Amino acid sequence: MGAHISHPIYQQSMAQRLALEAAVCTDCGDVTFPPRDSCPSCGASDWEPTTLSGEGEVYSYTVITPGGAPPEFAEQAKRTGEFAVAVVELEEGVRITAQLTNVDPPDVEVGMPVSSTIRRLYVEEGVVRYGFKFEPSEGD
Repeated sequence: MGAHISHPIYQQSMAQRLALEAAVCTDCGDVTFPPRDSCPSCGASDWEPTTLSGEGEVYSYTVITPGGAPPEFAEQAKRTGEFAVAVVELEEGVRITAQLTNVDPPDVEVGMPVSSTIRRLYVEEGVVRYGFKFEPSEGD
């Protein structure tokens, strides 16, 4: 079963998907991505928008094989074979799950510096879906 996102919800979440827009709690200062109705740390509901750096490192990862790919990525898996998906810890402390690009799965390592990049993800409901992936970077 895939992670179907309707076209209206996809459009409403464009700032998060294309600009890595997050929220900073005005009470405790925690950064949340994607933004939520209330802060998971303190329960407050007042937020300030912020844009995440897109710079971080691989915290954990897995390799998806063609038979294990979610339906929306089945065509990609057929074309390219296996691909890596990582939990990336950004400089701001937020952890994001995303595909890795421009790297062979055997070359992925925990701690590898990565940067976000906007890529075509898949087509659903006749609409090309774009979003972020991460690619290796030089780091500091």
